[in-house]
Amino acid sequence: MNRIHLSPFLLLGEERIGLNYPPDAIITGLIKSLKDVRWSREKNGWHIPCNKPAYEALVDKLMGIATVENAELRKYLEQRKIIVKQNQNKLSSGTHKMMLNHPLSVPNLSAYEKFRDMLVLKGYSANTIRNYSNEFHQLLRVLGNKPADTLNKEQLLSYLLWLLKEKGCSETQVHTAVNAIKFYYEQVLGRDKELYDLPRPKKAFTLPDILAEEEIVELIHAIPNIKHRSMIMIAYSAGLRVSEIVKLRITDIDSKRMMIHLRAAKGKKDRMVTLSKKILAVLREYFLLYKPRIYLFEGQNGGEYSVRSVQKIVQDAKIRAGITKKGGVHSLRHSYATHLLEAGTDIRIIQELLGHNSIKTTMLYTHVANKIMSKIESPLDKLDW
Repeated sequence: MNRIHLSPFLLLGEERIGLNYPPDAIITGLIKSLKDVRWSREKNGWHIPCNKPAYEALVDKLMGIATVENAELRKYLEQRKIIVKQNQNKLSSGTHKMMLNHPLSVPNLSAYEKFRDMLVLKGYSANTIRNYSNEFHQLLRVLGNKPADTLNKEQLLSYLLWLLKEKGCSETQVHTAVNAIKFYYEQVLGRDKELYDLPRPKKAFTLPDILAEEEIVELIHAIPNIKHRSMIMIAYSAGLRVSEIVKLRITDIDSKRMMIHLRAAKGKKDRMVTLSKKILAVLREYFLLYKPRIYLFEGQNGGEYSVRSVQKIVQDAKIRAGITKKGGVHSLRHSYATHLLEAGTDIRIIQELLGHNSIKTTMLYTHVANKIMSKIESPLDKLDW
């Protein structure tokens, strides 16, 4: 008698049970007659809803035809039951997704929940929570049944080497992994910092992509929609991050003082930047046409505009303008800082406008400022031919 292996997984946020079995026309015909059965091209198999009625209907349909192996399904359901009981109402939907895609041992799943809870309690940003959680979850998957709280420094060093050598992770990703690991052992478990003083790989030194002033003009002219054009103009005019653009509220534009108030920007810091006269005129024209209520640039349903949509505006405009340089929305921020530096603006003022913690970050723009580099004469030009 054929065997059908049941494997739970997640499909667009919905719990499903994958049906894995050797090719058999009779079994396939019976499965296709089930309610809510679907085919997955990615998994190359049929799947049913992960609930009791669907499971019982499958067993009844295949009785005497095939043996249903449900060990993996039972393990998942038992894990979910234990964790839900332990955490009551605080279990996040994200944990269910993690359990389905990459099942963790019960102790490590509990460690993952405590890790995320502490990140929230410490007030970390949504991006940091997501990045740290992804890296910590990867470590937990590698550990299997070994509890995370039993690892020593040598074992963690071996894991970091594995990320670099075997998995081929970038220096930036390994930096994030180190941050996540240290957060768990030092902030969640309260271990001494000296015990988990982990080395970090040296990051590559890369220069930002800069658009020339003429290219900025071409880019703006390539955007016919005034709402989209306003977004790109305000990004360049004040050196804004894409996350700052979509979070701008109408009340953040102070036309009397000619300032823009950026609230809870990166690092949860407020800062003030200058409001361009030209962008103010464009914003007034845009405002009369679109009449936003809360956010300066609102999505279709009135909430925040999508970050991805802003990024697509720039990419599409670059194609129309024939700009082949790399870089997206953030290159406008880089260009803003570089053009200010080339115009003679003090580097410390630029640091404040950009919201950099360290002057070292802002000094990066001295490497790409054209008017600074153009003063340097190549020794080749001094030679007589």
